[in-house]
Parts: sequence; structure tokens; C-alpha cells
Amino acid sequence: MANPWFESVAVARARARKRLPDSVYGAIVAGAEAGVSRDDNLTAFDELGFRPVTAGQTTGIEMGCSIMGQDSSMPVMISPTGVQAVHPDGEVAVGRASAARGVPMGLSSFGSMPLEQVIEANPQTFFQIYWAGDRESMSKRMQRARDAGAVGLILTLDWSFSHGRDWGSPSIPEKIDLKTALEHAPDVLRHPRWLLDWARAGRLPDLGVPNYTTNPDHVPGFFEAYGEWMGTPPPTWDDVASLAEEWQGEFMVKGIARGDEAKRAVDAGVTAISVSNHGGNNVDGAPAPIRVLPEVVDAVAGQCQVLMDGGIRRGSDVVKAIALGADAVLIGRAYLWGLAVNGQGGVENVLDILRGGIDATMRGIGVQKMSDLSSADLIVPDGFSPPRT
Repeated sequence: MANPWFESVAVARARARKRLPDSVYGAIVAGAEAGVSRDDNLTAFDELGFRPVTAGQTTGIEMGCSIMGQDSSMPVMISPTGVQAVHPDGEVAVGRASAARGVPMGLSSFGSMPLEQVIEANPQTFFQIYWAGDRESMSKRMQRARDAGAVGLILTLDWSFSHGRDWGSPSIPEKIDLKTALEHAPDVLRHPRWLLDWARAGRLPDLGVPNYTTNPDHVPGFFEAYGEWMGTPPPTWDDVASLAEEWQGEFMVKGIARGDEAKRAVDAGVTAISVSNHGGNNVDGAPAPIRVLPEVVDAVAGQCQVLMDGGIRRGSDVVKAIALGADAVLIGRAYLWGLAVNGQGGVENVLDILRGGIDATMRGIGVQKMSDLSSADLIVPDGFSPPRT
């Protein structure tokens, strides 16, 4: 049996590309329209540099922190994503892996595994919701999360339903039945290891979203839930404030990319902001989160935590984000590659890669505590960030 260990996220992605059916892989890598923002999320990090030291390198790097009231072994958190067909163990495997490595996680309301099972796997789980459906249904989802022990709420707002992709959107069925199984058979049969994972689990991928339902007798399909979300009028900042007040706990708004909106989020009562463009799936042409991070950090002036989500592939990326003012980062695609390749062990592998990269980078630049990082530790080119709002 081949060694499942991988030494970088890039290697995990390459292996996932071979293992996953094209439709599943395509859903993970997808970005809006031409993919300008998706690609900038990665390349923006390449524009930032370090000035390493030689003698005087540090040891015993201190990277523990608090993320929305939860102790974390490093400034990394699992971002909420839907993983319906990546691996049979889904978010439960992610929960076990993140708990084993001492980091909190976010669980999507469009996820594949019931939130009660995921919270049992990792008690440091934040539940993510969309502004979808009527207010009563949102309140019911929030109450279910509260009853299950969710430690906080994440409201995702960085999505504008842009579906036109220059390379074509992946083919995702509404449900898996005999007809769709036959249609996708040629693709699936080219990826026998993925198929074997599901065969061992004794089931086919379930495209239902059990955390979105408010009716215990009905689990809606992904597209049923997505359609309701599309048909829901977007919220105002008063709506956000009302939701935060109802939750009465740690409350993050995900998708902030402007200083003026960061101030509005603080006024609405959020305890954390995620600087994000939904992995390049919002408005194409929006800048990478790392570019607008300093603007958002300055705007909130310490009144809430600021996390950054987008483009993290190695520990040095984490260090760059912290140096530009983030309290922590969220990772999405990176852990999905690990999950696809080796389930729980693959997610743990990714988190170990990030931890090792943080340690090596901090040692190399001569900084022991992550709290001591600043932009002075980076080489930031002129024009790296857009004009501020």
C-alpha cells in the first residue's frame, strides 16, 4: 500500500485530482467567471517576501492563541465548506482531525453530516448559516445549533450567485439515483479508489443537507436549499444586528472586504470578521483577502477579532496574514485536498504541514511569538493593496 503521507498541500491537491471524479474535483476548485479572484487569492501571497536572519534564529515558537473565545494550538481554523462527495466520513473526519490537532472548526449549514455528530467529534465547532429562508427558519437552525453545543455562529455573506464560469461549471446531480449513477459511471469508474472508499462505507454520496432542515422528517437536497437561499432577499445591516442579538454569543460575519463595512459590522455587534471573497466565488475581480486585510484591521481598531480566509496553502502564508494584522486564518480547499486523499489522517497531515511551516518561517525571521509579528517583518511591494474605502 502506498504511503498516504504528503509533504505539501500542493502534493495533496495533485493526489486529490487523481482520486476524485471530475465533477467533485471541479466543484472544489471552481471560481466565479474567469477565476481572476480565485487565482489572486494564491498569487497575492507570492508578492509578499521575508527578510530572514542567520545568527540569532529563535526556537520554541509560541503559536497558541484564542479564536472567538476558543483556545487554539495555532492561529488556524477550519473554514465551513460543503463536502458532500469528497469522503464518506465528511465533516466528522474533519472534526476529529481538527480536535486532534487542537484547532476549532466551522461547520456549514450545507454540510453533509449532522451537526450533532460533528460537535461530538470536535466540541470547538462554530455553526455557519446563510441568510436563507424566512426569519423563523433561521431562528430554528440557530436554536438547533445552540442545543447541540455550537460555540459560536458564522453568518456567510460573501456570495452573489455568479454562476458563469469560463471553463464550465461542474456537473452536479440533484440526487444520486440509478439514472444519475449511470450518467456519471464513466467518470466514477476512472477513479476506483474514490469509489472503493464509498463501497467500504456501504453507501453512495448523499447530496442532502441535514443541517439546513427545520423539519426532522425531511432532509432537503443541496439544490432545494440553494434555491431557497437564492430566493431570499439579502439582509441589511439591521438584519445582521438583529441576528447577532438573537444569538447572544460569539458571532462572525464572513465576507468583509472593505474598511467601511468592517465598521458597520462592529456597530452591528459582531465579535469577529472573516476577510474573504468565498474562495474567489463572489464577484470576480474582487481583490484577494490578504490585500485588503490591513484596511479591515485598521478600521475595526481592535473592537473585534479579524480572521482571513483565502489562499492559505503553507505555514508561511499564515505568518504573512498574522504579520498584516489577522488574529488567525481559516483554511478551506487545503484541508479538502487532505480529506480527499486520506480522510481524517489527511486533514491532520495538512494541519501538521501548516504548523511546521509556521515554525520554520518564524525561526527563519527571528520572531518567537506570533503576537510580535508586524508588517515590518515582511517585504510589501508598493501598490499591493487597493485604495481604501
